[in-house]
Amino acid sequence: MDSRALTDRLARAVEQDRVPGLHAVVVAHRGRVVLEHYGEGEDLRLNEPLGHVRFTPDTLHDVRSVTKGVVGLLYGIALADGRVPEPREPLLRHFPEYPDLAEDPRRAALTVEHALTMTLGLEWNEDAPYTSAANDEVAMELAPDRCRYVLERPIVEEPGVRRSYCGGATALLARLVEKGTGSALADHARDRLFEPLGITRFEWVTGADDTALAAAGLRLTPRGLLAIGRLVLDGGRGIVPASWLATALRPHVRLDEDSCYGYHWYTGRGWAAASGNGGQRIHVAPPLDLVVAVTAGQYDSPGRQTASAVLDEVILPAIER
Repeated sequence: MDSRALTDRLARAVEQDRVPGLHAVVVAHRGRVVLEHYGEGEDLRLNEPLGHVRFTPDTLHDVRSVTKGVVGLLYGIALADGRVPEPREPLLRHFPEYPDLAEDPRRAALTVEHALTMTLGLEWNEDAPYTSAANDEVAMELAPDRCRYVLERPIVEEPGVRRSYCGGATALLARLVEKGTGSALADHARDRLFEPLGITRFEWVTGADDTALAAAGLRLTPRGLLAIGRLVLDGGRGIVPASWLATALRPHVRLDEDSCYGYHWYTGRGWAAASGNGGQRIHVAPPLDLVVAVTAGQYDSPGRQTASAVLDEVILPAIER
């Protein structure tokens, strides 16, 4: 991959407005950074306007639901330590504070794996804007007990059959990690994932109760995103167990003809990804020895995401085959 040619391709895409709202992109190919671009534009910290930002390698950026992929990795680390339940274990067994919910045999049949694959079969809607309490993720964070809010949602379909996008599933996994490790989620992430990767700059936004917003609250630099992608490409580097990654990135639920869902990661033929609202992306393609990290400001925008345009129109066509 020619770095100069790749930089030129991206510059043309920016000039032609084919990658709207692009804030940054960092690309590693065959172990070498071949592209690093930082732009500028309006940005948010969740729903807090930050104004016009000139992005640099040190600028923290919302990664939104890429956070879910990180929680999936943290769960695997905690599982290897014997701190959290195996995926096949009943979910409510590990929430004894809700004995009334466990009396329902249908809820008692829910497993940790149903949360990992977002196949809980519960009523959950995140189609409303993330500024509205009509969005279940927002309503969960406003509830006095976020885990009860999730676990008492009506059961509307057979668990394990269909993925229904659910930030509540991530909140449950995060709570299991915090219970098992005795550490706040951000502390566990710093000690067992970020610092071993050399990630020194991060922020995990918390709710009113000072609990990390597990579904979408993480803020990282693009280089931090790239480091996580390289970890996945390299089989965990002994930080995340390779056996966990192999399971997490295996197709568990089909989404469409091109993609599936694993344990909080998207996966397809020759690639895996963590994706977030607004155009945030970690894209890992092992057959190409390629990792791409993208941040953008298309929050709540319908249609094709900037990250997809960066991949499909700039990076993938430039790879020497």
